[in-house]
Amino acid sequence: MKVGLTYDLRSDYLKDGYTLEETAEFDKEETIDGIENALKENGFETHRIGNARSLMKALLAGEKWDMVFNICEGMYGDSRESLVPSLLDAYRIPHVFSGAVTLGISLNKAFTKRVIRDAGVLTPDFYVVSQEDDIKNCKLSFPLFAKPVAEGTGKGIEGKSLIKNASELEETCLELLKSHHQPVLVEEYLPGREFTIGVVGNKENARVVGGMEIIYTQNAGNIYSYFNKENYKDLIKYIPIEENLLKECAGVTLKVWNVLDALDGGRVDLRMDRMGRINFLEINPLAGLNPVHSDLPILANLYGMPYSRLIGEIMDAAVTRIFGKK
Repeated sequence: MKVGLTYDLRSDYLKDGYTLEETAEFDKEETIDGIENALKENGFETHRIGNARSLMKALLAGEKWDMVFNICEGMYGDSRESLVPSLLDAYRIPHVFSGAVTLGISLNKAFTKRVIRDAGVLTPDFYVVSQEDDIKNCKLSFPLFAKPVAEGTGKGIEGKSLIKNASELEETCLELLKSHHQPVLVEEYLPGREFTIGVVGNKENARVVGGMEIIYTQNAGNIYSYFNKENYKDLIKYIPIEENLLKECAGVTLKVWNVLDALDGGRVDLRMDRMGRINFLEINPLAGLNPVHSDLPILANLYGMPYSRLIGEIMDAAVTRIFGKK
């Protein structure tokens, strides 16, 4: 089976003058090498396509693949993760991971929280600041947490994201509106333990492959920021979740996964509130897949699942979903 690979290579964008933070969600060459090698180990023939523009050129040239392993994040707009799946759908080429609608909703954290809340899953109370005048209408209880509504990889998250009073709320929201050119999600801060949970599979066959607690060192604060993620070896400790708690987290995770119609593989982020209840924070249906540094491979490895097997199980789920067989 011939599998095309679509991805955004970080070095390409850096050469064009983009900053490290602007390209934080994009992949390094080692990630593409890792995915390609794992696919080959699982018996697939691979063909590197590249980013959305490269995909467009290939489609117009009449190139075909049996399916496409898509990890494109895109650069602009709140539908940037939906572009590649939409293009592939237009050409009736099946692809691994979630479809355009799920990716579009999931990228917007406020949209996602509304859907999840309506499904009966606990999530922190929140408010969206779209412009300066909205700030005074935020009636949430302090402390609060603020971040861009449609970013990933900790972009826009730093020490100032944790907000203790009205003046800090105004300062942080104005900075984020100016720097990221998008609304700001403000939510009540949860003080409890923080987890990320890995999922492989679809519908009733979806399963949790493991989960890890995120422990911060004294120098890291208590925020999963872009800086902390980039320097996780010195600032973050990851530990497997104890069995009973993992079972509770799995129940919340799989409900979220299926409510949003997420497919094949990804991650769900959770946190405890002050009463010890599990709350939904975010879903990442296009989870990072660097073999060494990304959360999903790290947590899978903690539970005895090596990288090649993780990619193999994601592909098994996709092939079964698309073709009805492994």
